[in-house]
Amino acid sequence: MGLTASVLAIDAGNSKTDVAVVAADGTVLATARGGGFRPPVVGVEQAVDEVAAAVAEAYGAAGVTSVAHVSACLANADFPFEEEQLAAALDTRAWGPSVAVRNDTFAILRAGVTEPRGVAVVCGAGINCVGMRPDGRTARFPALGRISGDWGGGWGLAEEALWHAARAEDGRGQGTALARTLPAHFGYGTMLTLIEALHLEEVEPARRHELTPVLFATAADGDPVARTIVDRLAEEVVTMAMVALTRLELLDEETPVLLGGGVLAGGHPQLDDGVRELLASRAPKAVPRVVTARPVLGAALLGLDAVGAGAVVQERVRRYFEG
Repeated sequence: MGLTASVLAIDAGNSKTDVAVVAADGTVLATARGGGFRPPVVGVEQAVDEVAAAVAEAYGAAGVTSVAHVSACLANADFPFEEEQLAAALDTRAWGPSVAVRNDTFAILRAGVTEPRGVAVVCGAGINCVGMRPDGRTARFPALGRISGDWGGGWGLAEEALWHAARAEDGRGQGTALARTLPAHFGYGTMLTLIEALHLEEVEPARRHELTPVLFATAADGDPVARTIVDRLAEEVVTMAMVALTRLELLDEETPVLLGGGVLAGGHPQLDDGVRELLASRAPKAVPRVVTARPVLGAALLGLDAVGAGAVVQERVRRYFEG
């Protein structure tokens, strides 16, 4: 009969999956990485199969066959019914007797705080925000793109930059260096040729996200249109944080506001300064902080919360992932 560890932590995003097996004393017994978790694209079962491959690798390395609790923070778990559906799918794999599924943004939040209290805004391919209090209250958004009121995220920023650049070149909009820097990134001389290449998929659709760093570089060079887009993102980040802080009645308390994801952790001075200045004026007690730790740390800490692990155990796990 195999050993039983305390927590299986799963952080599964659109591009990759990280798992960790944690013992009752906080020792990280094994970690593994797998592919992206995309149930809307491949279906729930196939998406869970991708996670299962990483879990099997970690269980094998840890020398265990099960854990006491499975803590999974998953992309595309945007509504409670989706969390329930995904929890049921994980439960059939018999990785442990209890399973809890949350949206993957909660992993960023928990990774950045010493207790389950605060707000996190994540801006990677998309944008999302969640908040939590120790009493179990949460604040969250559907985060399904424009249909749920979202603006921002790496994909959305690239689309916005393309829109402005196209209109600048053909005369419908304000002039901007984006009309030169965006096509140049792919080796084209004009927006018209880039638009044609995107339309014919001579440039793969997935490569559009490469234009987000070009947008930030163009803004850093002083282009007014690019800078306006970056300022709008700062405004959106702070708006989401403010709504979550208000819902959780945390505006009047010193509260961490965690910033994560590739865009917010990218070290863009204009964006960083804009977010901090807006928060300082609208929520003076908010304490903004960038989270660079791997989100699987947050999934592990949420799992340890669930099994009643103490501060010493949690600190041991944090030290492992924070180096």
